[in-house]
Amino acid sequence: MIFHDVDDVEHWLASPRREEVFGPMGITVRTFVDHARSNQVGLIVDVPDLDKFQQMMQSDVAADAMKFDGVRPETMRMYFES
Repeated sequence: MIFHDVDDVEHWLASPRREEVFGPMGITVRTFVDHARSNQVGLIVDVPDLDKFQQMMQSDVAADAMKFDGVRPETMRMYFES
């Protein structure tokens, strides 16, 4: 699960970047919006290879996608199934 704030929820929801970045890695994503906090969103991310996912999240590709989507990286919290 990933939670973070975005600049514009509608833009974030409509963005093709998640599919462009995650799709080729076999990652599926379900998106959620916190209606009580208008700019907070969440994702349930099904990741087949956690190591590759974590490497990708540190890459320029991920940084560019987050910037395009208006993600505020400093607010990101990730939770992993134990």
